[in-house]
Amino acid sequence: MRKFTFELNEKVTRTEIRFTNRFGIELAGDLYLPKDANNKKLPALVIGGPFGAVKEQASGRYANEMASLGFAALAFDGSYTGESGGTPRNVAAPDINTEDFMAAVDGIGLQSNIDRERIGVIGICGWSSIALNAVSMDKRVKAIATVSLVDVAAGFGGLPLEQRTQLLESLSQQRWADAENGTFAPMADQLPAELPENPDMDTKETVEFYRTPRGFHENSILSNGRWNATMPFSFMNTPVMNYIDEISPRPTLFVAGEHAFSKSLSEMAYEKAKEPKELLIVSDAWHSTLYDNMEKIPFSELEEFFTKNLK
Repeated sequence: MRKFTFELNEKVTRTEIRFTNRFGIELAGDLYLPKDANNKKLPALVIGGPFGAVKEQASGRYANEMASLGFAALAFDGSYTGESGGTPRNVAAPDINTEDFMAAVDGIGLQSNIDRERIGVIGICGWSSIALNAVSMDKRVKAIATVSLVDVAAGFGGLPLEQRTQLLESLSQQRWADAENGTFAPMADQLPAELPENPDMDTKETVEFYRTPRGFHENSILSNGRWNATMPFSFMNTPVMNYIDEISPRPTLFVAGEHAFSKSLSEMAYEKAKEPKELLIVSDAWHSTLYDNMEKIPFSELEEFFTKNLK
């Protein structure tokens, strides 16, 4: 029996679906629908993230709640992760993951009860920047919201030249080791083995989400594995945020926690985006607070945003 980190809402049904991206990789998703939908055409949401999580964690939680509010919602695993296909495992790539979002739009739009003219996207954490990249191209998407945005490409590719060169030298040598061994070495653990005595709240909440019963899932890379060590290669020369101004005139909502390390990233993306755009700062919240804290995630504002813009 599959494990989820949240309870299915009594007003919602959940169905496993599979769809294939243009790279030929089969993606695994869960389609959440309101039970009272009857045969009417529904507005739809595609939801991905966080970076290193799976659909049984935060994206599924968001889909579950948004379905209870009247939306069809598809939470999915990106290529090479979770129950989706692709080898080697535990890899992220901006071009392939951008295509994953567009393939998910295909997947939900082919459902008979979906209104294809009312499709939106929610991206969480590192998948927010990838979602923005996808929506900048995919004009079928009418509105997008990001939550706790992180720009993974900028984190790797935006390093100062000396650090960037050192990282590329290291990654290049790792490729020799992987080729000689016939396996892909894992990246160093991105989370501490145990919390320091007085951890900052961002670290504390992220470790709790991935490594304790609060949000642990066996299929999640950050819960139960590590990224492939050479994974950063594909992000080094692919600045995925370059085209977010082309989302306009479709609306964008940026959501960030007041105390989150990622708040400034949402603010910078907000400045770069064109109108119509909104920036929502959630008081007394950190980065991972918005993964699963039902008292802090602004579902009423998300409902209002998508109801208004998916007409």
